[in-house]
Amino acid sequence: KCLETIKFSIMTHQGCWGECNFCAIGVHQGRTIRTRSEKSIVNEAKEFTQYKDFKGIISDLGGPTANMYGYECGKKEDFGTCDHQRCVDSKHICGSMKPDHSRVINLMKEVRAVPGIRKAFVASGIRYDLINRDKREGYSYLKELVQHHISGQMKVAPEHTQQHVLDLMGKPGKNTLIEFKKLYDQLNRNMGKKQFLTYYLIAAHPGCTDDDMHELKRFTTKELKINPEQAQVFIPTPGTYSAVIYYTEMDPITRKKVFVEKDIKRKEKQKAIIQAAIPKKGFQSTFAS
Repeated sequence: KCLETIKFSIMTHQGCWGECNFCAIGVHQGRTIRTRSEKSIVNEAKEFTQYKDFKGIISDLGGPTANMYGYECGKKEDFGTCDHQRCVDSKHICGSMKPDHSRVINLMKEVRAVPGIRKAFVASGIRYDLINRDKREGYSYLKELVQHHISGQMKVAPEHTQQHVLDLMGKPGKNTLIEFKKLYDQLNRNMGKKQFLTYYLIAAHPGCTDDDMHELKRFTTKELKINPEQAQVFIPTPGTYSAVIYYTEMDPITRKKVFVEKDIKRKEKQKAIIQAAIPKKGFQSTFAS
C-alpha cells in the first residue's frame, strides 16, 4: 500500500545542504546536490504514460528538499564542503550559496508539457528561506507552485518558533516563515485558490521546555491560525548533531549545557500542548482580505 503513494513519483535530485541538526539526510545522501538532467526526468515522465494504471498524475516531482534542484555552491563543487561553516543555519545563508530557481521552474514546465501528464504535484518539502533569498526567481517559482503543482496543501517545516530552540535545530527564524506565508497567501488570493500550508513541528527537541511549547502554540494560533496536526516527538537519529546534544546534554559547538527532556510522559506532554484543540471560531480566516 505504501508503494502506491510513490509509484508515480520522480526524484529530481539527491543530497541536501540544509543541515537541520536533527536530520540524517546529509549523512545518507551527502551535503552536495546531485541533480538529474531535465532530459532524464522528462523521459521518466513519458514512461509513466505507458502504464495502464497511470491516471496522468505524478504524485511528487522533487527530492529531499524540492527547491534545491539545479544549483550548488561553486566553491563546494571545486573544493568540497567547508569544514569551518555551514551552507545555511538558523540565522543566515552563506554568501557563496546563491539560490537559483530558474532550472527547476523550466523543469516543471517541461514535465507539464508531456502529453498524458495532467498534474505533476510537488509533495516534497520546500525550504521557504531559499525562496525568500532568491530575489530574481524565488517569486516566479512560488507562483508556478501555487498555480500548477500543489494538491491543496504545501509542506513546509518550521519545526519551532523559539529562537534558542531553532538555533539548536539549525532552522531559520519565525520571521522568515511569516514573510513567506504572506507571499504564499497573497498569491493564492490573487489566483482565487484556497490552498493551505502544512507545518511540520517537533516537540521535546533538546533545549525545548513546556514554556517553549506554549509559546509555539500561541504562535500557531495567532499567526498561523491553525490547530497543528503534523507534530512529532523528537527522536535522536544516529549521526546527527541533535543526537549528540540529546545524549551529552551539551551543545557540541559552544560546550554549553542544554536542557534535554528525556522522560517519555513529559515528551508526550510537550506534544499535547501544541496539539491542544482551539475552537474554529477563534480563528480569523487565512484568506480574509
